[in-house]
Amino acid sequence: MDFRRRFAVRLAFRSAVLAVAIAVFAWTASRATLPATSVLAGAIIVWAATAVWALVRSTNVELERFVSALNHGDLAQNFARAGRGSGFDELGDALDGAMRRLRDERAASAAENRFASALVDGAPTPLLAIDGDGRIELSNKAARRLFDRVDGVRASDFASYGAEFVEALQGVLPGSRRLSPMLVAGLSQRAMLAATTVERGGTVWRIVSVQIIQRELNAAEIAVQTDLVRVLTHEIMNSMTPVTSLAASAAELMGEIDDGRNEAIGDARLAVETLARRAEGIMHFVETYRSFSRAPEVVRRPFAARGWADQLVRLFAATPRAAGVALDLAIADDLDLIDGDADLLTQVVLNLMKNGAEAAAAHGDTPRVGLSIAPLHAGRVRIAVSDNGPGVAANLAEDVFLPFFTTKRDGTGVGLSFARQVVLLHEGAIGLVPGEMGGACFEIVI
Repeated sequence: MDFRRRFAVRLAFRSAVLAVAIAVFAWTASRATLPATSVLAGAIIVWAATAVWALVRSTNVELERFVSALNHGDLAQNFARAGRGSGFDELGDALDGAMRRLRDERAASAAENRFASALVDGAPTPLLAIDGDGRIELSNKAARRLFDRVDGVRASDFASYGAEFVEALQGVLPGSRRLSPMLVAGLSQRAMLAATTVERGGTVWRIVSVQIIQRELNAAEIAVQTDLVRVLTHEIMNSMTPVTSLAASAAELMGEIDDGRNEAIGDARLAVETLARRAEGIMHFVETYRSFSRAPEVVRRPFAARGWADQLVRLFAATPRAAGVALDLAIADDLDLIDGDADLLTQVVLNLMKNGAEAAAAHGDTPRVGLSIAPLHAGRVRIAVSDNGPGVAANLAEDVFLPFFTTKRDGTGVGLSFARQVVLLHEGAIGLVPGEMGGACFEIVI
């Protein structure tokens, strides 16, 4: 480097002058005849020492200023000043070059940090950061939206999302996944928790992602059910079509030859006609499920809650099952609109009301059906249909929504499975909950 060579030459020259001046001063000091020379030599010693000190100090000052700027994070300092000579121009340029590289690296690092922060903050999966003391930070927008009801930094502050979720949040280990139910806006959802670890500020943090997979599970369940129904109905129809046709033909033939004089022929005719009716009933049952295998198309748009409820009341009153059944209607005053497919929801809720009326009428002398509609958190709506009938046995609470399952002697098992399909297509949930009337209470949250 040019600076090193120039600095060394200048320092060597001044040091040599200093050494010569000292030698001359020492030689003249021993001779009384040369006082002026001694004074001159002393002056040169002072000048040379000062020059050596100033040269070394000027370098140290520049380096000290450079290090101080680094310590204080001040990368705007400039060191190049033209005309200083002795390589100090090159030193200033080198220090300025180092500053420029540091500024460029800091800018690149800041840009990378901004990109990483934006990437994390905009990620669709909620992220939670948990330190060694169990303190929890909501690390991105998705987490702040999902956990907007949390007022605290401890796992216990997430209790409104369910005890099982809190347990999973505390127990999920780095590098592992854990499936857990959680309550979100009044719905029981399935969430997949995954954890990893990162070091931040000398502390190891556990990063937990919370991915709600209920929609995917619902879609998979609907697909499996519809595929199962499609296969079963296809096979049943292939087998039953000739049986139905032959039974009908046989009943017709038996009707032609039965003149009422032969009791055995009359019994045979009765048996064949019964077989024909049952075969036709089975075909009707299968045709009903063929329509179930085609998932309805949901067209969601906001509609007035009060007007929709009034329509349900009129439709229910027009059905034979509503005769003698009292209807209790409750709509929250602060509920204006419902976001959903009004036609499909009408079909579902009206069917639940008719089922409730039938169960209540068969159970007691004062049958009652209740319909309540109320808003929930995050724009969700709760629709509950209850009755004062016998209710549903606890061990059948989940089975009643399965295709083909029914507790009625003449039931098809279509209504509740169709209701669940419609609700799931609304990204909601339906289930049996304790009812105030003592009978069944079907709760829908959409």
